[in-house]
Amino acid sequence: MPDHNVPRTPSAYDYPLLIKSMLFCPVVDDPGQEIVYRGTFRHTYHQMKERVHRLANVLVGLGVKPGDTIAVMDWDSHRYLECFFAVPMIGAVLHTINVRLSPEQILYTIDHAEDDLLLVNAEFLPMLEQIRGRIDTVKGYVLLNDEPAVPASHIDFCGEYEALLAAASPEFDFPDFDENIRATTFYTTGTTGMPKGVYFSQRQLVLHTLGVLSVLGSAMGHGRFHRRDVYMPITPMFHVHAWGIPYVATMLGVKQVYPGRYVPDMLLELIETEKVTFSHCVPTILHMLFKHPHAQRMDFSGWKLIIGGASLSPALCLEAMERGIDVFTGYGMSETCPILTVAHLTPEMLELPPEEQAAIRCKTGRTLPLVDLRVVDASLDEQPRDGRSAGEIVVRAPWLTQGYLKDHKASERLWEGGYLHTGDVAVRDELGYVKITDRTKDVIKVAGEWVSSLELEDIIAHHPGVGEVAVIGVADEKWGERPLALVVPKAGSSVSEKELAHFVREYADKGVVNKQVVLLKVHFVDAIDKTSVGKTSKVTLREKYA
Repeated sequence: MPDHNVPRTPSAYDYPLLIKSMLFCPVVDDPGQEIVYRGTFRHTYHQMKERVHRLANVLVGLGVKPGDTIAVMDWDSHRYLECFFAVPMIGAVLHTINVRLSPEQILYTIDHAEDDLLLVNAEFLPMLEQIRGRIDTVKGYVLLNDEPAVPASHIDFCGEYEALLAAASPEFDFPDFDENIRATTFYTTGTTGMPKGVYFSQRQLVLHTLGVLSVLGSAMGHGRFHRRDVYMPITPMFHVHAWGIPYVATMLGVKQVYPGRYVPDMLLELIETEKVTFSHCVPTILHMLFKHPHAQRMDFSGWKLIIGGASLSPALCLEAMERGIDVFTGYGMSETCPILTVAHLTPEMLELPPEEQAAIRCKTGRTLPLVDLRVVDASLDEQPRDGRSAGEIVVRAPWLTQGYLKDHKASERLWEGGYLHTGDVAVRDELGYVKITDRTKDVIKVAGEWVSSLELEDIIAHHPGVGEVAVIGVADEKWGERPLALVVPKAGSSVSEKELAHFVREYADKGVVNKQVVLLKVHFVDAIDKTSVGKTSKVTLREKYA
């Protein structure tokens, strides 16, 4: 038997899993590789490393200490990538602000995360001006600006990003520290209440990167991500680190392309001119690209594309395949860092007819290494792998969030029974492929954005003409889902569908609720179906109206 009490050799060293380690190989092995922003700003990996060092010096010079929180409001950019590294590499916490939240929600996340410094794109200054006077924790602001002119603002900036970097030293000695310190925080919206903060350690981000790299880099027939690829994210960097793929791309040393704000013309131009070969997006974005006139003359062959955030329909999958796109599904959630599964096909499956391939590519997929994913009943007993027995997906992996920031009760519910509860209902077949069939939560996902049905119900119920309301999500080819309000009018009321839609839109215009609610559809009914204990039966409502 091995002796586990053997003393450690005095000269042995600790090698913590830190984000700085993921910069080593590309900088040394291929320092000339490019990083591109909107086709106009280009620099090499060697220059990126230098800029990361300069940014570290800027942050420390502004008084940032280990444990402080640095917030960023930006579109996908080279600057964001530099923050992905420099902020945690000095021991600080990176808060990636979801700029699609309402101003009130953004204010909540800034204060809840206790942000110390805020880096803000000039485009978001009007939004920030609305809440600036109520921000309690931020001690300084840095301007991120694509234009030479400095925009007018009441905010007293510490400086402009590029000017600050230019004046800073290109050398910084990044220290070692505990790999379990918090590296990132961001906020996810759920079924009710304010957004919840999830967080990840340096160790977790490194392990997630290695896990994703192992499954994408070892793919046999398709969906392989390798050093000759050209990478461009089309899911926001503020959302779960753009699925963590920028870390994978940097560790591989591939050419990276960042598009800024997602505009179809820019995305298609970059795919074509920069010869992008690997991306990820929600179905709505792909649908939007296909409908653009420029896409009709483009050759998409050679483009590998992970679809997530909402279910990939067989019709959209087949259209992508017909255009030469190697499309497949990935699955995860904010709380899981996020990737848990990918729907890679075996070489034998790639010989199947397109319709049969599409059915597999649209599944939730098989797990990454180190992921313990189970489909279980209410007692946490695993369901048979027969493709028919449904249960909730629960999961364990070394990169899952430990809980919700400052919310012990919600964290306990998330990890009840020692597994993270996803709230997704699925089946699993004998080959290990998971397929989500429903959600236990009543949130509605519109264009990859969560819309709370309970929040919408609360708003609509305030209309004087509404007696009762229930909101469900219904499938939509373009948006993935859209909210449907089932309304019982008050007796004698003459309220119309148009009037209720306008009523909800006013709340969106005020920033009280996600602007995706403008896609609301209204349907008047005589009664709302109830369960045996008098609660609204959304299962029944979905069966009747979805």
